[in-house]
Order: sequence, then C-alpha cells, then structure tokens
Amino acid sequence: MIPGMGKALKDVEIDDNAFKGIEAIIHSMTPAERENPSLLNGSRKQRIAKGSGTSIVEVNRLLKQFDQTGKMMRMATMQQGKLKAGKKR
Repeated sequence: MIPGMGKALKDVEIDDNAFKGIEAIIHSMTPAERENPSLLNGSRKQRIAKGSGTSIVEVNRLLKQFDQTGKMMRMATMQQGKLKAGKKR
C-alpha cells in the first residue's frame, strides 16, 4: 500500500463490473503476454478481446492504464531514492 492512499481509497466507489472485465482480459492473456505486454499485436489483442467478452478498445485501455501505472511507480521509486540519498550524511 502506498503511504496515505488507504484514507483516499476509502472514499472511492469501486465498480465490481469493471474489475470483472479487467480480470477477464488478464485471464485471456498467455503468461508470456502478461509478463511482456509489448508482445501484444493486433491479432493477439483481438483474441484477448474475444476471449474476455470485451472490445479491443477495452483491451487497449487496460494496457494504457498498466503502462501509465508503471511509469508512475518508477517515478515514485526514483523520488523515494532521491529522498533516501539526501538523508545520508
């Protein structure tokens, strides 16, 4: 859990149906695709959408969110590293 996020998440409404769609998309991916989303080309995305009962747009949306979340986590890690480096004296 990210510090301070627990309080913020208590007020967030979570749509269970959205999570079911996300779960279906992820379960429709092969282990290799889950490990390395850059493998996903058009035909793979089409297969995943069909297998999950969603659209290619929804598959692309999930992949974009995953990429953005990864970028945010890397930035947070870098910021935390800078803070720790500044405390050492």
